Amino acid sequence: FSRFNGNFLTDSGGFQAFSLSHRSKADENGIKFKSHIDGSLHYFTPKSVLDTQYDLGSDIMMILDDLVALPATKERIELSLKRTIKWAKEAEIYHKNQKANGVGVNQNLFGIIQGGTDYNARKECAMALCDMDFDGLAIGGLSVGESNEQMYDTVEGVMPYIDPNRPRYLMGVGTPEDLVENVSRGVDMFDCVMPTRNARNGTLFTSFGKLNIKAAAFINDHKPIDNECGCYTCKRYSRGYLNHLYKARELTFFRLASLHNLHYYLNLMKEMREAIMADKFIEFRAKFYAKRA
Repeated sequence: FSRFNGNFLTDSGGFQAFSLSHRSKADENGIKFKSHIDGSLHYFTPKSVLDTQYDLGSDIMMILDDLVALPATKERIELSLKRTIKWAKEAEIYHKNQKANGVGVNQNLFGIIQGGTDYNARKECAMALCDMDFDGLAIGGLSVGESNEQMYDTVEGVMPYIDPNRPRYLMGVGTPEDLVENVSRGVDMFDCVMPTRNARNGTLFTSFGKLNIKAAAFINDHKPIDNECGCYTCKRYSRGYLNHLYKARELTFFRLASLHNLHYYLNLMKEMREAIMADKFIEFRAKFYAKRA
C-alpha cells in the first residue's frame, strides 16, 4: 500500500476499538465496529485481522485483544483476560495453518498480554501466552489512565513471566523517561505516536529535556534545537527559524520537527543498546537524568 521498503509492524484494531468505544462492541468471538468515516459495519475476529495483516505484508503482526481503560473493575479485567487468551489461541492455530499453506511464512506473530494493573491477572495472561507459539510477546493495556508508577510496577511485576528469549514489546509507551525506565525493567521494543504528535504541536525532545519551540524566547535564537544532536534539522536550521515556521503554520515545520524527534528517539534507543552491551546501563541511566536536572 505505502511501498515502504523496510520493516514494519501492524496492530490488529484492538486499540482502535478501545479508543472509539462508542462505535464498537465486543463479544465472545470478536469486535463489531462501525466506521467513523462512512458508517459501514465491520466485524473484527482473530482470523479476519490476521487476513488483513497477511495482505499488508507486515513483518510483525499483532493478535486481536480486548483492551480496557484503567481503572477497571476486577470483573472487567477477568472478561478481558478470558477474551484475550481465547482469541490468542485462535490466532496461533490459524497462523500455523496458514503458514502450512504458504501464507505468512515470513511474517512474525506477537501475542498481547492484558490484565490492567492487576498483578495476578498479568501473570495468568503472560503464562498462558508464553505457552503458545508466538514469535514475540507484547504488554498491552498500559498508558491508558494509570499513573507512571503503576505502569512501571506492572511491567516489573509481569516481566519474570515473559519468555526472555523472545522480543518483549511494550505497546503505546511513551516519553523518553518511560523508555529508559522500561528498558531497565527488560523491555526490548516500543511504539508511540509521541515523537511525531508532539513535533506537530511544537514540542521537541532534547538531551536536556523538552523544548517548546513556540516560546517567544526562541524568536531570535540562532542555536540548533540541541547542540548534541546530529539530525538533519539540527545541522541546518536554528530555533529562530523553526519558531517562525511554526507560527506561520508552514508544513515544512512539521517535517523538520518530526525528523528531529524521531532521530532523538532512535538515537536514545541506540545509546541504550550500546550501554547494555558494554554493561554500563546503570551509568547511562544516571547520566540521562543528570542532564535533565
